Amino acid sequence: MSVLRTVLFFYTISNSFMVMAWYSHLKYLNNHPWYIATVASWCIAFFEYSLLIPANRIGYPELGLSKLQIIQIGMSLIAFIPFSFFVMKEPIKKDYIWASFCLLGAVYFIFRKVR
Repeated sequence: MSVLRTVLFFYTISNSFMVMAWYSHLKYLNNHPWYIATVASWCIAFFEYSLLIPANRIGYPELGLSKLQIIQIGMSLIAFIPFSFFVMKEPIKKDYIWASFCLLGAVYFIFRKVR
């Protein structure tokens, strides 16, 4: 389980950078040309990739591709909800909760033992 713990740690931080790269320019660089926002976002994304690549390499031998992808998507939602609430000042909607339940279902199906 140390692999899963390591991957989750990397994915949590990686996805925090990803969410910032994808959406923070909407708030902080809204009055700048799109190419400025693109360069700033790619500078942030560099740190996301610097963590995501090692996480995938650590987790792949034990977890495989499908499990890594489901973890990535789940961690993305976990990073997105606080970002949208605290940084972008958007209300948390019931749909976020329903989407979380759907992701939990995906986690169940990917991680269950099939006979």
